[in-house]
Amino acid sequence: MAPNSPAIDFAPAAKVAEPPAPAIIQVRDLLHRYANRAALNGVSFDVRVAELFGLLGPNGSGKTTLFRILSTLMVPTSGTAIIAGLDAVRQPGALRRHIGVVFQAQSVDIKLTARENLWHQGHLYGLHGRELKTRIEEILTRVGLADRANDRVETFSGGMQRRIELAKGLLHHPEVLLLDEPTTGLDPGARHDLWQYLAILRDQERVSIIVTTHLMEEAERCDRLAILNEGNLVALGTPQSLTREIGGDVILLEARDPQALADQIRNKFRLDATVMDKQVRLEIENGHRFIPDVVEAFPGEIQSLSVSKPTLEDVFIHRTGHKFWNEEAEKAAAAGKGTKKKRH
Repeated sequence: MAPNSPAIDFAPAAKVAEPPAPAIIQVRDLLHRYANRAALNGVSFDVRVAELFGLLGPNGSGKTTLFRILSTLMVPTSGTAIIAGLDAVRQPGALRRHIGVVFQAQSVDIKLTARENLWHQGHLYGLHGRELKTRIEEILTRVGLADRANDRVETFSGGMQRRIELAKGLLHHPEVLLLDEPTTGLDPGARHDLWQYLAILRDQERVSIIVTTHLMEEAERCDRLAILNEGNLVALGTPQSLTREIGGDVILLEARDPQALADQIRNKFRLDATVMDKQVRLEIENGHRFIPDVVEAFPGEIQSLSVSKPTLEDVFIHRTGHKFWNEEAEKAAAAGKGTKKKRH
């Protein structure tokens, strides 16, 4: 090319990254204290428009307290929660028109029909007459119960009763749906149906959904997760990105003396070996290649072993240093609930 001639760039044009969807929920520095403990320690995250967002944590992690704050049932000690541009503390009345809430405890009247339950719910939101009647027919069709509209809810299965709970939460066309442990008491088939319907709400009606859960298989269905432990946000991201951060494989070794085996592995292989539930736990690349080396290095000491890809349980262990279900944490959570109940 001649000097000073214009250069020609034959490289393909770089793709312009699409901006992330706007946040419909903004949680900033939420702190909440009970008499003797902190339920939330400065939790912050965003939820995007038409996102299925999970709050994952064991009992005592703070997810129920967070859910109650977002649903305007509790005022935090400090911090803010903005939903659809409205402050959950300063504008609870206005906000309730933009959110649907499905609690873990049943709220339907089983002595009323499906239609009657929705009729009363509609009146709470100021819906009347033909508008309400039309909306009831729409939502019953949407949840697959139009043919049971005039049947008493007490005749419904657990899964069908849960669908009526969802219909109540969605009757007023909310932008945000909040669900607290929505599959509690459901059989596997009903759980599958519920999650399929949540995906339809997200994809077709652009509803933003927050689900609290303590079940790993449900958390894996979410677009993104906030993992909570003892009031702290310990991980935030997609299920895939969170498990990728561990990398490699997870190896569990059983031995007569797991602590001694862990010490020997650390000394010989310079690996971070921890003892958890009487098993030696390792995170390592190409775990299947390491197995012959460790078995040969300590003949007769390893009684059994397993190799697996990282799961959300492993993410929790990686971030907290203990298993998802922890006896001490369970006792502390139970003690906290007992203390709170006693104050009332």
